[in-house]
Parts: sequence; C-alpha cells; structure tokens
Amino acid sequence: MSTKNHPLLEHTNGLSLEEVNGTIKVPKGKSFWRTLLAYSGPGALVAVGYMDPGNWSTSITGGQNFQYLLMSVILLSSLVAMLLQYMAAKLGIVTRMDLAQAIRARTSRSLGIVLWILTELAIMATDIAEVIGAAIALYLLFNIPLVIAVFITVFDVFLLLLLTKVGFRKIEAIVVCLIFVILFVFIYQVALSNPDWSNVLKGFVPTHETFADSPAIGGQTPLTGALGIIGATVMPHNLYLHSAVSQTRAIDHDDEEEVASAVRFTTWDSNIQLSLAFLVNALLLIMGVAVFKTGTVKDPSFFGLYEALSNPDTLSNGILGSVAKTGALSTLFAVALLASGQNSTITGTLTGQVIMEGFVHMRMPIWLRRLVTRLISVVPVLICVLLTRGSTVVEEHEALNNLMNNSQVFLAFALPFSMLPLLMMTNSSAEMGERFKNKWFVQLLGWVSVIGLTYLNLIGLPSQVEGFFGDTPSAAEIITADTIAYVLIAAVLALLVWTIVELYKGNKRVALATKEMEEDLSE
Repeated sequence: MSTKNHPLLEHTNGLSLEEVNGTIKVPKGKSFWRTLLAYSGPGALVAVGYMDPGNWSTSITGGQNFQYLLMSVILLSSLVAMLLQYMAAKLGIVTRMDLAQAIRARTSRSLGIVLWILTELAIMATDIAEVIGAAIALYLLFNIPLVIAVFITVFDVFLLLLLTKVGFRKIEAIVVCLIFVILFVFIYQVALSNPDWSNVLKGFVPTHETFADSPAIGGQTPLTGALGIIGATVMPHNLYLHSAVSQTRAIDHDDEEEVASAVRFTTWDSNIQLSLAFLVNALLLIMGVAVFKTGTVKDPSFFGLYEALSNPDTLSNGILGSVAKTGALSTLFAVALLASGQNSTITGTLTGQVIMEGFVHMRMPIWLRRLVTRLISVVPVLICVLLTRGSTVVEEHEALNNLMNNSQVFLAFALPFSMLPLLMMTNSSAEMGERFKNKWFVQLLGWVSVIGLTYLNLIGLPSQVEGFFGDTPSAAEIITADTIAYVLIAAVLALLVWTIVELYKGNKRVALATKEMEEDLSE
C-alpha cells in the first residue's frame, strides 16, 4: 500500500487506480445482457481516444482528396485497435497490473523513467489537440476570443474534481452520453447528404491504390493520408488506460472461471464501444466526400470545417444547404467538438495517473495532475495564438492546425513502446498462464499489427518532421528534416532493442520464479 511522504506527492506501488480498483460489483448467474451491462463502461473510456479532435481533420481531408479510397484504412485501424485493446484489458484482469506496472516490474528503473517521459510526451501531444479543439469550440459557439478560450480550458480541472465526487460508474455514463452526442451529430449530417452507399462499401476493400505514393492532391498522397489516419487512430495511452480501468470490476481472482468471464465481457464491451468509434471515424470520412462538394474544403482546420458547414455553396445538395442557412450544421459540429474535447480530458487525466504510478511509483491528486498537464499543453497553443494575432485569419487557422498535426509526431515515438511489451507479456504463459496467454492466431495477428504499425509510423516520420518547416519547405530544410527524422528513427530502434532485451530477461525471471513456486507447492 502507499505511504504518505508529502501532501501533494505520495509514493505508491499498490493497485492500479487504487481508489476505484475493484469497486464496481458485477452480478453472478444473471443473463448475458445484464452481465454485459455491468461490465460496460471501460470500453467507452478507451473508445474516446479513437474519436478525439486529432482524428477529425485527417478523416475529412482524406475523404475530400481521395473519395472513399481510405475507408479500408479506417476499418483496418479499428480492427487492430480491437486486438490491442483486448490484450490490454486481459493483461490488467489476469495479472492485476496495468501495462505501466507490468513493464516497470520487468525492466530497470532507468528504462522505466525513459518510457515514462516518452509516454508523458505522447499524452501532452494528445492534450494539445484537446486544448485546440475545446478552445476553438468555445470561440465558435460563444465568440470567446481564442486567448481567453485557451485559458478557460484550464478550468476543466474543476469539472474533473466534480466528477471524482460522483463515482466512477457515473463518469462512465457521462462519457457514453458524450459519445452518443458526437455520433448523433455526424449521423444527422451524413443522413442529409444521402451518400452513395455502394461506393462506401467498395471503399472498405483495400487495393494497391490505398497505400500508393501518388497522386498528390492538396499536398497529400493516399500513403500520407493513410498514415495520418493510422497515426490519429491507434494511440499508446489507450493501452495503459484500458489495462487499468478493466480492473474496476470486483471479481474473485482465485476463481479462474470468474476471471475468464471478466475477460470475455470486458472484450465484448471494448469491441462494441470501438465499433462506435469506427462508425464515427467512417462518418467523418463520408462527410468529406458526401456532405461537401469535392474540393471545396480548402481549409481543413476546425475553423474551415465550421465555415464550410455554414456555407450552402460548399455543401453537396439543397437539403444540406437549407439546413446550413439556419446555422444548425455548424453549431452541431462545434457542440460535437466540445464534447469530444471534454471526453478526452477525462480519459487523458486517468491515463496520466496510471503511467506516473506505474513507471515511477509516484502519485499526486487527480486535480493537480490535470492542472500541471493542461498548463504545460496550453503554453505552445498560447504562443501559437499570440504569434499569429497580427496575421490573416487563414494564417491563424493554419498555424493552429499545423501545431495540432505536428504535436502528433510524439505518438509515433511512443506507440511501439506500449504495443511491443503488451504483446510480449500477453504471449507469455509465465505472465498469463496457459489458459489466458494469446492463442497462436492472436500472436500471429499481434506480431503483424505491431510490426506493421511500427514500420508505418517510422516511415511516416520524415514527412511529419518536414511539417515543422511549413507547407513548402526548401530543399535545405527538407534535408535537415530528413536528417533529424533518421536520427530519431535510429534512437527509437535502439530504445526498442533495449526494451526488448530487458523485457525478455524480466520474463525469464518471472518464468523461473513461477517454476520454483510450483516445485515448492508440489513437495
């Protein structure tokens, strides 16, 4: 258990999210649907990360540029997400450790600190997208100046404080409600657009054109569009979060059948909620194709999309145009953006607590954790807003959009260091036991997914670094960006080797300790 060292900082090495761990009772001997309802909730917290503001422009722009070609990328990303989240939830339920605790228990303190810093940067990068999304939503809905709106996003810490008082089950319910708000908005807008559903279905079948490096439309190729969608969809912090919140249900861990039941129903919950996230992302891409006339969205930022939904001339049919005149389409879009940002605020804070406790065994109050993370994330957004105040409106919008896109580069660094340990540990019978370790086909799919996503993230790194130099970098800037990218790739690969070696040794120690324990019990 934890021992208090300081009012605002505690040493901890106890249960994951100790305040809520095992606090939600689940019925025994009830119907499938009654039991599933009791386990429903953690999947929603995870699904939020797959439909946060960082996903919006990539999906809509992909639809504008390539019609339904990238629908298959959204589908494949969602299936990979389901596989990884299944492993994360199973790890938490079976081992009673979250992913950060499990990695730290099998690696050195120095590697634990490095991985903690890397994951913190990824969370902050996600938080930047949330700050931008929430601030722009406040500006669009209430005409609050952007600088003030950015500061207002800091005060969501009070919302979080309120939520911690109402209980974890109610937090899950609030998140589900916000997800349905987002879903309703996009279903309504797509329904009015009357898309070509036969072409939508054809788009779910990948072709050689899906990952082609030509043609280039609006500075984007199918390959870069696909990488953008993948990068915005599969995020490392969700794996840490799910391995922790899956432990909120109270089960008897000495009863193997009860553990198996928990894994089963948690997987159902996760897959249902991630299917909703897939639907949201698919609707976003369909919006890019069917709601707007092809090529009319010149500004893919949130400002540009809001303006496009207010302008009948950019919309694909008369029904949408008449609704746009009332301001309903653009207002609903801003409401969905605000809901998405608030959802991500809740889950981002929980994840931050999980990785801090797991990797460095430190805990701080949840409100302070949120305040520190948000203040750090606000700084680059404020600098961006202040530096562009004298610029044109379009330049201000582009600067914020570029900041959001460029911040996502940290996700490419952090993702392999959550996926690979997760796969190695859930493949191991020493960690999971023979019954719960990954089946051979899950291992195969896992290795294909992990290697494929790592490869795609790394080959997309040069273009992401080039993005820091603007839309039209010079030849010298491209060389500089590529050099930086290749150094970073080498650093990532070296750190991956270090992580694999330490995890392998850690697994060997666990296997040896398990064998010795079994021998002692048999004597």
